[in-house]
Amino acid sequence: MKITVKVKPNSSQSKITQNSEGIWIINLKSPPVDGKANEELISLLAKQFKVKKSQVIIKLGLSSKNKVIEIIDS
Repeated sequence: MKITVKVKPNSSQSKITQNSEGIWIINLKSPPVDGKANEELISLLAKQFKVKKSQVIIKLGLSSKNKVIEIIDS
């Protein structure tokens, strides 16, 4: 399954919401430095979709706020 996400790093709390267009808005506490925000993003999505972290792959937008994520079902 592929989802489109918009990441907001340096937020006061980590949370996941979905807007009316089906885009996931993900607030992260981590700063976008040294891949910390991407690590937190993968952890949050793995928990949200109940999969292992290794099953969450950033397909597009590694250094962008807008990303395409692939979640591999086991």
